[in-house]
Amino acid sequence: MRICLMIEGQEGVTWEQWVALARACEQNGLDGLFRSDHYLSIASSREAGSLDAWATLSALAAVTERIRLGTLVSPVTFRPASVLAKNVVTADHVSGGRVELGIGAGWYEAEHQVYGFPFLTAKERVALLQQQIETIVHQWTEHPDVWPKPVQRPHPPLIVGGAGKPGTVGPAVRWATEYNTTNAGLEECRMRRRVLDEGCREAGRDPATLPLSLMATCLVGIDDADLRERVALYLSETGKDESVDDYLRDDSPGRLVGTTEQVAERLRAYEGAGVTRAMLRPPTHEDVEMIPLLGQLADSTANA
Repeated sequence: MRICLMIEGQEGVTWEQWVALARACEQNGLDGLFRSDHYLSIASSREAGSLDAWATLSALAAVTERIRLGTLVSPVTFRPASVLAKNVVTADHVSGGRVELGIGAGWYEAEHQVYGFPFLTAKERVALLQQQIETIVHQWTEHPDVWPKPVQRPHPPLIVGGAGKPGTVGPAVRWATEYNTTNAGLEECRMRRRVLDEGCREAGRDPATLPLSLMATCLVGIDDADLRERVALYLSETGKDESVDDYLRDDSPGRLVGTTEQVAERLRAYEGAGVTRAMLRPPTHEDVEMIPLLGQLADSTANA
C-alpha cells in the first residue's frame, strides 16, 4: 500500500514547518505529502489560519524532488474552474509532473462567510463539482487556446473526495483517477468499493482503473511506551480534557492509533477491503519525529 502524509494546513502550519514536513517525507520513503484546502481553522484558535494550498504546493514543488504533492480536497466554491486548473498546471510544471488535484464540493460554511465565498446549497455545490471537473479536464487536455498543458499526460491525477454517494461517485466514475474517502472503517470501505465497482460497470469502465484511497487520523509509536508518551504529549500540548487511556480506547472509524506493528496490520486489513493508498493524518503537524515511523509503515505494507 502506498503511504502519504496528510496535513491539516489550516491549523497554523508555517512555511518553515511545511518545508520540514516535506523533507521528512522525502527522506523516509513516503509516497507523498497532501494537504487540506481550508482558509479558516477548524480545530485550533481562529488566529491559526492557513497559507493558500496551491501557492504552498507550488513552493514545495521547488524544494522537493520525489514526493507527490496534492490537495484533499480543494472545494469548488473557492476558485473558478479556470483558476484552479491553472494553479494545478503551474505546480505540475514546477514539480516536473508530481502534483495531484483532490477536488470536492466543500462543506465548511464558516470560512465561506469570513472570506466572502458563496456557500450555495448542497445540491448546487454538487452540481458545481461536476461542472468544474469537466471544465478542468477539458482545459488540461483538449481546449485549443489554453496553454501550457500539464507535464503529466493525459493530465495530473484527479482525486474526487466523497462518502460513496451518487453526487461524487458519478463524476468520479466519469473523470477521476482515484476516489478518496474518510472516516470509514473496514466494512464501510468495502461498501464504498462495491459502490464504485457498480458505478464503473454501469458506465462501461473497468473498476480496476478507479482506485480507492483512505484518509485517516494516525498516531503511532515504536512500542506501547513510545505510543503512550506521544499521546500524552499531544493531549498536553492541545489542552484536551482526555486521558491517555481514553484516547487509546477510541475506536472511531478510520482512526489508526497503535504501535507501528499494530497499525501496519490494520493497513493490510484495509488493503484487503479495497484501499490501495492511505493518506495518514497526524493529530498535530508539529510531530515531525513521527514521520520516520510512517516510513516504517510504508516499508511494512509494501513488503506484505
